[in-house]
Amino acid sequence: MRDFPSCSGENGVQITDSSTSNAGKTAQNLVLCIYRCRIRGKTRLITVTWTKTLMGQCVTVGVDGSCLCKVEIKPWLVFTKRKGSKNLEAYSCDIHVFWDLSSAKFGSSPEPLGGFYVCVVVNKEMTLLLGDMRKEAFKKTNAAPPSSSLGAVIVSKREHVFGKRTFETKALFSSDGRTHDLVIECDTSVTEPCLVVRVDGKMLMQVKRLHWKFRGNDTMVVDRISVEVLWDVHSWFFGLSSSPGNNAVFMFRTCQPVEKTWSLAQVPTSSKSQSVGFSLVLYAWKNE
Repeated sequence: MRDFPSCSGENGVQITDSSTSNAGKTAQNLVLCIYRCRIRGKTRLITVTWTKTLMGQCVTVGVDGSCLCKVEIKPWLVFTKRKGSKNLEAYSCDIHVFWDLSSAKFGSSPEPLGGFYVCVVVNKEMTLLLGDMRKEAFKKTNAAPPSSSLGAVIVSKREHVFGKRTFETKALFSSDGRTHDLVIECDTSVTEPCLVVRVDGKMLMQVKRLHWKFRGNDTMVVDRISVEVLWDVHSWFFGLSSSPGNNAVFMFRTCQPVEKTWSLAQVPTSSKSQSVGFSLVLYAWKNE
């Protein structure tokens, strides 16, 4: 399978084939988000990676593949640094990363549900702000709002999801839209399995005869935006039962034009990418 990119690539975010895919499901529980922003008049990509393992949780922040900050949360350590900051100079700028995860609420995903903030401040301007504690973040950083009317915009998200028949996540298909509940349903144990995609409880796509259509693409409309859906569930039906790498891959993207033949390498890979829109890649692991 293809793995998530490292925070230390030389030319931005890279998609590579993993030679260590047998690490097990606990090592795969992570969410990676890529945000497009402006730093000193140039387009940059900020990556935020949330990781969850048996050892604890971690968030990593990077710009164009260079790691800026890594924060680890280990529940058994009382003095885990759940809030703090780090500063450095890059791109002829003074860059600060601030975080407060002391009250963060987590679910099954490594990405917090609320009660936190993580932000990147460049030359005293709020370039990226994540979390619901916006007031606390501005008070702590004394940063000015972004000069750009949009600020940082999410352009790509990649996530590992787990389930038996249903796989759930949240998706924001446009910068000015709302966050939607996205559910993929597929029961591979029945004689005639089918694939169903629901958004906010409403079925928007159904694929029958999935044994024959284990790879393909279709289109659905969300917030009046055309969303291309691409899937590869071959491993669910024809993978070795003893292999831990039998996961399906789904991509949802709003970029146009849409090619019928797809590759995970088509998500934004550098700050020079001219692609617009949003792409969501899901690695769906079945819990037996």
